[in-house]
Amino acid sequence: MATKTIASGTIADAYLALLADRGIDYLFANAGTDFAPLIEAYAKAQAHGTKVPKPVTVPHENVAIAMAQGYYLKTGRPQAVMVHVNVGTANAICGLINGWRGNIPVLFTAGRTPYSEEGALMGMRSGEIHWPQEMRDQRAMVREFVKWDYELPNGEVMESVIDRALNIAMSEPMGPVYMTLPREVLAAPIAEFSYQSPSRHATPSSAFPDTAAIDRAADMLAGAEFPLIITRAAGRHESDVTKLQALAERFAIPVFERKHHYMSMPWDSPMHLGSNPESYFDMADVIVVLECDVPWVPKHKAPREGTRIIHIGADPIFANYPLRGFACDLAITGVLAGALPALTEALGAREKTASSRIEARRKTLGEAKEKMRARLAANLEKQKNGSPIHPGWINHCINRVKGDDAIIVKEALTPSEHLNFTKPGTFYSLGQGGALGWGLGTALGLKAAAPDKLVICAVGDGSYMFGNPIPAHYVGKAEKLPTLTVIYNNEMWNAVRRNTRDVYPDGYAARSNQEPLTYFEPGTHYEKAVEALDGYGEKVEGADALPAALDRAIDQVARGRQAVLNVLCGTG
Repeated sequence: MATKTIASGTIADAYLALLADRGIDYLFANAGTDFAPLIEAYAKAQAHGTKVPKPVTVPHENVAIAMAQGYYLKTGRPQAVMVHVNVGTANAICGLINGWRGNIPVLFTAGRTPYSEEGALMGMRSGEIHWPQEMRDQRAMVREFVKWDYELPNGEVMESVIDRALNIAMSEPMGPVYMTLPREVLAAPIAEFSYQSPSRHATPSSAFPDTAAIDRAADMLAGAEFPLIITRAAGRHESDVTKLQALAERFAIPVFERKHHYMSMPWDSPMHLGSNPESYFDMADVIVVLECDVPWVPKHKAPREGTRIIHIGADPIFANYPLRGFACDLAITGVLAGALPALTEALGAREKTASSRIEARRKTLGEAKEKMRARLAANLEKQKNGSPIHPGWINHCINRVKGDDAIIVKEALTPSEHLNFTKPGTFYSLGQGGALGWGLGTALGLKAAAPDKLVICAVGDGSYMFGNPIPAHYVGKAEKLPTLTVIYNNEMWNAVRRNTRDVYPDGYAARSNQEPLTYFEPGTHYEKAVEALDGYGEKVEGADALPAALDRAIDQVARGRQAVLNVLCGTG
């Protein structure tokens, strides 16, 4: 096998070269005193023309994590993040939780306080902070949110360690990994470092579903009068969307994208019936839960007794969730790239016996689709002149300008009606771990991966603040990553307010004019934040003003300038 050799230098030099060889394009970083060997290695690489990951200064750790996640989502290649010892790790945990629950691979690394107090080791302790910042087990901070953690002990094992980290991150179900890098290790000199290229540590192939289980699922679906599919993340891998569409349209099985994280089914398909499967639970006799952690909320509505439930996914029972008790008559482990074609083939063998049911269902679903279109059109008529602006009108106006190819990152906790998508990889609504603030960074990562695409980040006012807008807009300017951010500014934590009313519908909070801890001070000029980084900002207060404001903002983005629209709106 071919090998590459670094003749001399430090472990930091070899580390960066190895990352680049393994397909790491970027190191998104917020630096500290632990970075000294890497900063020196980067300067040396620039002087010598050595290929290394591009270093990106990101002044907040959650933005760095989100950028790596966004870049992976569009390219399929995991990226590296490095933060400052324990404190940087702590600052990144929200983003790490989202990546853990969302199965997004990231090579997450941090420095480790130098371990040597005295002696002649390069990189030893050299400042007062190196004593109080040390922890007994720094990696314990994130152990519940990563698939693997390790401390690099020396250069001799570095190739195996890096390859293992990437193998584990990319094996299904995917997820982040964490590695600490002591300063003395990075600074250690090497006489020679050789590594194999390409790597001989292969990532495991994905699990193919059990054929007997697929046959059982096909029997259930072929015999069903009204089966349906619920998914949140079937579109995580773009190539799986056409496979799901082929299955659904051939056998007339409606698909519901329940609080979806990706575009999993084209809106214009007759089998796409929106995001509310609960309205069909009284009809359904078989339900396929496809890469979906929470297919329904039992308190609100659950399938009727006797409905058979099939769960399919890389981890169909979501084993890392401490409690998840949804009914499951058949659980099939398998990535959708294998499971969907296998199920389509198995159903095809039963198609003749089920043809009358399929065609009857196709007619019913066609009528349901038309009713849904009419309902949405009627809703829009009511929403378009609303005061304050209705979130649905904001969606519609974005839908008007985005075309088929723009990428929408949605962290506004409002319904997605009127936002219609026909192409895979054009919609992302992450935050699976519940940590708000991922949207701005994810949009930047997607823009880095797809620089020719218009990227629109739709966020609530609370999510915008959580997203660390000054650091995010700084990166947008410094790295020339112009995106459009549209803030759905309802001047409140509406999700908190709504859930308080759900728990206490007749309580004091519901009867009050302003529930405590849920409202923001009105009049905040969020659009001014981007102006501090030479971006374009505009406040929009009337529904009729929004279309032209969007046109102006998109024109600025096309000219290479990031833009923010602060849209005052209601709760919907």
